[in-house]
Amino acid sequence: MNNAIHPAYGPVVFRDRAANHAFLTRSTMTSERTIEWEDGNTYPVVDVEISDVSHPFYTGNQRVLDTAGRVERFERRYGTAS
Repeated sequence: MNNAIHPAYGPVVFRDRAANHAFLTRSTMTSERTIEWEDGNTYPVVDVEISDVSHPFYTGNQRVLDTAGRVERFERRYGTAS
């Protein structure tokens, strides 16, 4: 590999804020924020919105959407088509 064209690849902690879960892996992502990991070393930390711990596909929990309320709100706002 040519060192001049590839990004740095190193350990990074990804933190799922919704599930309060973090995991250490290797990535090309970087961050100014750091975290001290369980092994005593300091690594860059990247906050993510969702991971396998909080995603409905992996957890089996589905989010219920209020589709009836959304339709009623649309009809109130724009009226019904006649």
